[in-house]
Amino acid sequence: MTRPGPWRLLAMLMVLGTMVMVSRDARGEDTPKQEELPRRQANFTWQKTDKGATLLVASFSYKDILDKGVADKLASGLTTVIALRAYLLREGDANPIALAVRTCRIAYDLWDEVYRLKISGPGGERDGAALNLEGVVRQCTEVRDLVIADRALLAPARPHFIGAIVEVNPVSPQALEQMRKWVSRPAGSTGIGPGDALFGSFVGLFVRQIGTADRTLRFRTQSMTP
Repeated sequence: MTRPGPWRLLAMLMVLGTMVMVSRDARGEDTPKQEELPRRQANFTWQKTDKGATLLVASFSYKDILDKGVADKLASGLTTVIALRAYLLREGDANPIALAVRTCRIAYDLWDEVYRLKISGPGGERDGAALNLEGVVRQCTEVRDLVIADRALLAPARPHFIGAIVEVNPVSPQALEQMRKWVSRPAGSTGIGPGDALFGSFVGLFVRQIGTADRTLRFRTQSMTP
Protein backbone atom coordinates (compact mmCIF):
# COMPACT_ATOMS: atom_id res chain seq x y z
CA MET A 1 0.00 0.00 0.00
CA THR A 2 1.50 3.35 -1.08
CA ARG A 3 1.66 6.25 1.33
CA PRO A 4 0.00 9.51 0.21
CA GLY A 5 2.29 12.21 -1.08
CA PRO A 6 2.80 15.43 0.92
CA TRP A 7 0.38 17.52 -1.19
CA ARG A 8 -2.32 14.89 -0.99
CA LEU A 9 -1.81 14.62 2.76
CA LEU A 10 -2.11 18.39 3.11
CA ALA A 11 -5.36 18.36 1.13
CA MET A 12 -6.74 15.62 3.37
CA LEU A 13 -5.89 17.66 6.48
CA MET A 14 -7.60 20.75 5.07
CA VAL A 15 -10.77 18.78 4.31
CA LEU A 16 -10.71 17.33 7.83
CA GLY A 17 -10.35 20.82 9.31
CA THR A 18 -13.32 22.08 7.29
CA MET A 19 -15.44 19.17 8.52
CA VAL A 20 -14.58 20.02 12.11
CA MET A 21 -15.58 23.67 11.62
CA VAL A 22 -18.90 22.68 10.03
CA SER A 23 -19.53 20.29 12.89
CA ARG A 24 -18.93 23.10 15.44
CA ASP A 25 -21.34 25.38 13.58
CA ALA A 26 -23.99 22.64 13.52
CA ARG A 27 -23.68 22.25 17.30
CA GLY A 28 -24.00 26.01 17.73
CA GLU A 29 -20.74 26.44 19.62
CA ASP A 30 -20.01 29.71 17.82
CA THR A 31 -23.61 30.99 17.85
CA PRO A 32 -24.08 34.48 19.35
CA LYS A 33 -25.74 34.43 22.77
CA GLN A 34 -28.81 36.31 23.99
CA GLU A 35 -26.70 38.75 25.97
CA GLU A 36 -24.86 39.78 22.78
CA LEU A 37 -27.93 41.38 21.21
CA PRO A 38 -27.86 45.20 21.07
CA ARG A 39 -29.60 46.54 24.19
CA ARG A 40 -32.05 49.32 24.83
CA GLN A 41 -33.98 50.30 27.91
CA ALA A 42 -37.65 49.50 28.48
CA ASN A 43 -40.02 50.45 31.28
CA PHE A 44 -41.86 47.41 32.69
CA THR A 45 -45.01 47.69 34.79
CA TRP A 46 -47.94 45.48 35.85
CA GLN A 47 -51.50 46.22 34.82
CA LYS A 48 -54.65 44.78 36.40
CA THR A 49 -57.63 43.87 34.22
CA ASP A 50 -61.32 43.96 35.07
CA LYS A 51 -61.31 40.17 35.21
CA GLY A 52 -58.58 40.06 37.84
CA ALA A 53 -55.64 39.11 35.59
CA THR A 54 -52.28 40.83 35.88
CA LEU A 55 -50.57 41.78 32.63
CA LEU A 56 -46.95 42.66 31.98
CA VAL A 57 -46.80 45.87 29.93
CA ALA A 58 -43.75 47.60 28.48
CA SER A 59 -42.83 50.99 27.04
CA PHE A 60 -39.86 51.52 24.73
CA SER A 61 -38.81 53.20 21.50
CA TYR A 62 -37.38 52.18 18.14
CA LYS A 63 -37.43 55.56 16.40
CA ASP A 64 -34.05 54.81 14.77
CA ILE A 65 -35.87 52.49 12.35
CA LEU A 66 -36.76 55.66 10.41
CA ASP A 67 -33.60 56.59 8.56
CA LYS A 68 -33.42 59.04 5.66
CA GLY A 69 -34.31 56.37 3.09
CA VAL A 70 -37.50 55.44 4.93
CA ALA A 71 -38.39 59.11 5.51
CA ASP A 72 -37.99 59.88 1.80
CA LYS A 73 -40.20 56.94 0.88
CA LEU A 74 -42.88 58.15 3.31
CA ALA A 75 -42.82 61.67 1.86
CA SER A 76 -43.23 60.31 -1.69
CA GLY A 77 -46.67 58.95 -0.86
CA LEU A 78 -45.74 55.26 -1.00
CA THR A 79 -47.50 53.18 1.63
CA THR A 80 -45.09 51.96 4.30
CA VAL A 81 -45.61 49.42 7.08
CA ILE A 82 -43.58 49.36 10.29
CA ALA A 83 -44.04 46.01 12.06
CA LEU A 84 -42.90 45.19 15.59
CA ARG A 85 -42.63 41.68 17.03
CA ALA A 86 -41.83 41.76 20.73
CA TYR A 87 -40.97 38.26 22.00
CA LEU A 88 -40.89 37.48 25.71
CA LEU A 89 -38.02 35.13 26.57
CA ARG A 90 -36.50 33.71 29.73
CA GLU A 91 -32.78 34.25 30.11
CA GLY A 92 -30.97 31.18 28.80
CA ASP A 93 -34.03 29.50 27.23
CA ALA A 94 -34.05 28.95 23.48
CA ASN A 95 -37.76 29.44 22.74
CA PRO A 96 -39.95 32.50 23.36
CA ILE A 97 -43.00 32.11 25.60
CA ALA A 98 -45.13 35.01 24.34
CA LEU A 99 -45.38 37.48 21.49
CA ALA A 100 -46.82 40.99 21.25
CA VAL A 101 -47.30 42.42 17.76
CA ARG A 102 -47.78 46.04 16.71
CA THR A 103 -48.02 47.35 13.16
CA CYS A 104 -48.33 50.86 11.78
CA ARG A 105 -49.44 51.44 8.19
CA ILE A 106 -48.45 54.88 6.91
CA ALA A 107 -49.63 56.59 3.73
CA TYR A 108 -48.93 60.24 2.93
CA ASP A 109 -51.99 62.04 1.57
CA LEU A 110 -50.46 64.33 -1.06
CA TRP A 111 -53.73 66.23 -1.49
CA ASP A 112 -54.33 67.04 2.19
CA GLU A 113 -50.61 66.99 3.08
CA VAL A 114 -51.11 64.73 6.07
CA TYR A 115 -49.88 61.26 7.01
CA ARG A 116 -52.73 58.74 7.32
CA LEU A 117 -52.05 56.02 9.90
CA LYS A 118 -53.60 52.66 10.72
CA ILE A 119 -52.17 51.29 13.96
CA SER A 120 -52.82 47.70 15.08
CA GLY A 121 -51.82 46.16 18.38
CA PRO A 122 -53.09 44.28 21.40
CA GLY A 123 -56.66 45.36 21.91
CA GLY A 124 -57.52 46.24 18.33
CA GLU A 125 -56.95 48.67 15.49
CA ARG A 126 -57.32 52.42 15.22
CA ASP A 127 -56.96 55.13 12.60
CA GLY A 128 -54.78 58.16 13.16
CA ALA A 129 -53.13 61.07 11.44
CA ALA A 130 -49.90 63.03 11.70
CA LEU A 131 -49.15 66.47 10.31
CA ASN A 132 -45.40 65.85 10.01
CA LEU A 133 -42.71 63.21 10.32
CA GLU A 134 -42.27 63.90 14.03
CA GLY A 135 -45.89 62.88 14.56
CA VAL A 136 -45.30 59.65 12.63
CA VAL A 137 -42.26 58.89 14.81
CA ARG A 138 -44.22 59.50 17.99
CA GLN A 139 -47.22 57.37 17.04
CA CYS A 140 -45.54 54.58 15.08
CA THR A 141 -42.17 54.01 16.76
CA GLU A 142 -42.81 54.73 20.44
CA VAL A 143 -44.87 52.15 22.30
CA ARG A 144 -46.54 52.99 25.60
CA ASP A 145 -47.86 50.25 27.87
CA LEU A 146 -47.72 47.56 25.21
CA VAL A 147 -49.32 44.41 26.62
CA ILE A 148 -46.64 41.70 26.53
CA ALA A 149 -48.06 38.73 28.44
CA ASP A 150 -50.22 37.50 31.29
CA ARG A 151 -48.18 37.26 34.48
CA ALA A 152 -49.19 33.59 34.76
CA LEU A 153 -46.85 32.81 31.83
CA LEU A 154 -43.79 34.14 33.65
CA ALA A 155 -41.75 31.86 35.91
CA PRO A 156 -41.24 33.29 39.42
CA ALA A 157 -37.68 34.29 40.31
CA ARG A 158 -36.53 33.81 36.70
CA PRO A 159 -35.19 36.79 34.72
CA HIS A 160 -37.14 37.58 31.54
CA PHE A 161 -36.52 40.04 28.71
CA ILE A 162 -38.07 41.24 25.46
CA GLY A 163 -36.37 40.36 22.20
CA ALA A 164 -37.68 42.73 19.53
CA ILE A 165 -37.65 42.57 15.74
CA VAL A 166 -38.74 45.73 13.90
CA GLU A 167 -39.16 45.68 10.13
CA VAL A 168 -40.02 48.28 7.52
CA ASN A 169 -42.13 46.74 4.76
CA PRO A 170 -41.75 43.01 5.44
CA VAL A 171 -41.64 41.29 2.06
CA SER A 172 -43.79 38.33 3.05
CA PRO A 173 -47.55 39.08 2.79
CA GLN A 174 -48.13 35.84 4.70
CA ALA A 175 -46.20 37.21 7.68
CA LEU A 176 -48.24 40.42 7.65
CA GLU A 177 -51.47 38.42 7.52
CA GLN A 178 -50.30 36.31 10.46
CA MET A 179 -49.51 39.49 12.40
CA ARG A 180 -52.96 40.87 11.60
CA LYS A 181 -54.61 37.75 12.99
CA TRP A 182 -52.35 37.77 16.05
CA VAL A 183 -53.27 41.32 17.12
CA SER A 184 -56.97 40.41 16.94
CA ARG A 185 -56.53 38.28 20.06
CA PRO A 186 -57.85 39.61 23.38
CA ALA A 187 -55.36 41.64 25.44
CA GLY A 188 -53.08 39.30 27.36
CA SER A 189 -53.65 36.32 25.04
CA THR A 190 -50.11 36.44 23.72
CA GLY A 191 -48.88 33.03 24.90
CA ILE A 192 -47.23 30.95 22.19
CA GLY A 193 -48.69 27.51 21.50
CA PRO A 194 -47.20 24.57 19.56
CA GLY A 195 -49.13 25.34 16.36
CA ASP A 196 -48.70 29.11 16.30
CA ALA A 197 -47.00 30.83 13.37
CA LEU A 198 -44.35 33.58 13.38
CA PHE A 199 -42.20 31.70 15.85
CA GLY A 200 -38.96 29.85 16.18
CA SER A 201 -35.98 29.53 18.44
CA PHE A 202 -33.84 32.46 19.53
CA VAL A 203 -31.23 31.50 16.93
CA GLY A 204 -33.75 31.32 14.11
CA LEU A 205 -35.32 34.67 15.00
CA PHE A 206 -32.39 36.84 16.04
CA VAL A 207 -29.20 35.38 14.60
CA ARG A 208 -29.99 34.36 11.02
CA GLN A 209 -30.31 37.75 9.39
CA ILE A 210 -32.29 37.34 6.19
CA GLY A 211 -32.88 40.46 4.10
CA THR A 212 -36.66 40.29 3.75
CA ALA A 213 -37.48 43.91 4.59
CA ASP A 214 -36.43 47.42 3.56
CA ARG A 215 -34.89 47.89 7.01
CA THR A 216 -34.62 45.69 10.11
CA LEU A 217 -33.72 46.24 13.77
CA ARG A 218 -33.07 43.45 16.26
CA PHE A 219 -32.49 44.24 19.93
CA ARG A 220 -33.25 43.12 23.47
CA THR A 221 -34.28 44.92 26.63
CA GLN A 222 -32.81 44.65 30.09
CA SER A 223 -33.98 41.72 32.22
CA MET A 224 -36.84 41.85 34.71
CA THR A 225 -37.69 39.23 37.33
CA PRO A 226 -41.26 38.67 38.57
